[in-house]
Amino acid sequence: MSGIGATGIILLVLVALLLFGPNKLPELGRAFGRTLREFKSGAREMMDEEDRKDKDSNRVEVNRSENNDRDNKRLPD
Repeated sequence: MSGIGATGIILLVLVALLLFGPNKLPELGRAFGRTLREFKSGAREMMDEEDRKDKDSNRVEVNRSENNDRDNKRLPD
């Protein structure tokens, strides 16, 4: 599938102007920008949270293996 060329973009802008009018388009652009920014920040937070969970689970596994090593090094009773 080929990309949208300059002619396609011009047609989209003209249709948008006819549908919404020149006064409403800046408001729609700002709203779209805010929505996109919120989506990106939410996705970033989810990725950071997932990374923290992965690090925490790895830390727990390391602690368990260290505890097992200590238990194996005990002197016999």
